[in-house]
Amino acid sequence: MRIKLLFTSLIAVFLHLSWPAFGQEKYDLIIVGGGASGTSAGIAAGRLGVKTLILEATPWLGGMLTSAGVSAIDGNHRLPSGIWGEFKSRLEAHYGGAEKLATGWVSNTLFEPKVGSQILLEMANAVNPLTISLSSTWVTADYSNGLWKVSYSKNGKLTEVFSSMLIDATELGDVAAAQGLPYRIGMDARDEIGESFAPAESNDIIQDLTYVVTLEDYGKGADKTIARPENYDPTEFDCACAHSDPITDQEAVSDCQKMINYGKLPNGKYMINWPNCGNDYYLNIIEKSPEERETALEDAKQASLRFVYYIQHELGFKHLGIAEEEYPTADDLPMIPYHRESRRFEGLVDFTLPFVKSPYNAPSPLYRTGVAVGDYTIDHHHKKNREAPAIDFIKIRVPSYNLPLGSLVPKGHPALILAEKSISVSNIVNGATRLQPVVLGIGQAAGVLAAVALKEGKSLDAVSIRDVQSLLLSQGAFIMPFIDTKPDEDHFVAMQKIGATGILKGEGVPYLWANQTWFYPDRLVTEFELVEGLRPFYPVLKDYWGASGDYLTGQSFRVLMDVVKPGTSLSEITQAWNRRELEGFFSADLHLNRAQVSVLIDEMLDPFSKKVNWDGEIEHN
Repeated sequence: MRIKLLFTSLIAVFLHLSWPAFGQEKYDLIIVGGGASGTSAGIAAGRLGVKTLILEATPWLGGMLTSAGVSAIDGNHRLPSGIWGEFKSRLEAHYGGAEKLATGWVSNTLFEPKVGSQILLEMANAVNPLTISLSSTWVTADYSNGLWKVSYSKNGKLTEVFSSMLIDATELGDVAAAQGLPYRIGMDARDEIGESFAPAESNDIIQDLTYVVTLEDYGKGADKTIARPENYDPTEFDCACAHSDPITDQEAVSDCQKMINYGKLPNGKYMINWPNCGNDYYLNIIEKSPEERETALEDAKQASLRFVYYIQHELGFKHLGIAEEEYPTADDLPMIPYHRESRRFEGLVDFTLPFVKSPYNAPSPLYRTGVAVGDYTIDHHHKKNREAPAIDFIKIRVPSYNLPLGSLVPKGHPALILAEKSISVSNIVNGATRLQPVVLGIGQAAGVLAAVALKEGKSLDAVSIRDVQSLLLSQGAFIMPFIDTKPDEDHFVAMQKIGATGILKGEGVPYLWANQTWFYPDRLVTEFELVEGLRPFYPVLKDYWGASGDYLTGQSFRVLMDVVKPGTSLSEITQAWNRRELEGFFSADLHLNRAQVSVLIDEMLDPFSKKVNWDGEIEHN
């Protein structure tokens, strides 16, 4: 607690002394976009004492979680990291338990969008340094002489605000694009990106978007059928009730009730976000003007209304009507569409498929720089664009993963952080990093990164990765995707830290729609395993060959520690054991498991404090 208070005070002092005299409102950090990542970034930074402003164009916080109506969470059910875990716990408290959220079959966590909006607003309002300006549209953002000047429009009034740091948390990366930063749109070329599953040539084809509709059950006998939309043709939705299990390749089965129950929400509501002959719609509006986007999105809305009419008129679900009190909109539809893809900017590192599939054998150890985690498989929606190259995304089997901090930092700008879906990531990997819990984690990491850079008065590329990771761990976030470690359990931080060094590695498992990485805290460690893990950090072990395949004991651990840290005694190890309150008693003949070794290594050597560069390589003094 003292460290946290000191950190907060240092930020306040530094920023107070560094501000020039301007009449307009000044902030330490401006976040443009109050979607999933923008909200979590504001909460994370504000909790560290950073005076923060969120500018959000809609009346709600939460973006795709709420304003877009995608209120069925994909992934990270067993990775309750940081603000995502806190949001999930608050949903459980609101509805009366985790089981109350498992109402549909697409997700373990489903909720009403307006409830999600209320919870996020409560979380944000509890952070004193955080100011939220809703229904506020950014107009300009200019960076000069170490200072951002941002103008925004609200209620017809134009306001200017200033800050030292900015996070682009817009849905489509509009602020970063306005700075002239380089980006990619659409599918990457196979040879250019180094992904064998990518098409031979690049293109500008993005994933389908969806204008989600929230339906409500108005009871037996009710007829809530909407007026027949223009250009309605029921054959557009012929295969909507057909389902197959893409994992086991079962034959498609027609079951319309199951299609409806896909996104069943609490309190008799339904999220209509259906890819198979449903309301997915292909539009690439990324580089269009706001006015052009609004016009184009009307077509996506109409596609969703045609699907609603099909559900009501053709399938007989007349009692399911558009929820009338869910959104503060005239047409009772969400405020924004669900954008699955954005501009992808060029970052300090590019997060591509090899780093997801085999993090420990990838071209560089980016896993050491992880700041957000995800377990959902790579999932792309291209069924409404027949020109999209055929890619069997189900065959791209990956374990759970962590996302490198360098993917949030664009090349060529000292004070702009990427968030939402605009990070430096390949088109294919975006199919996993776009999902709600990951984007919440990206936002939390962005907020912490901003706080560290501001506190130290550094450009983003000079920030200590380990400082950012340490603060994330203090906020209950995962930096490694270990499914069998939890923030509320003993020694979580030690296992996360040692895992992030690679001294003890996890085991990745591609598994259905919830991939896994296991740390196995209770598994015994061999002498050789530990030496191999320590070798990159301690040059003295480079030619050491005194470790066997035997399980590590207290005595063999002491012998190894004596090589790295001469003079280490059993008594010193016992004292470290007791300081960290490990269960039981340390002894020379005790066989040590991975949790115990993690704690002892962390306490006695602190290898996590050794700096790593953006590629994850260890920086030896």
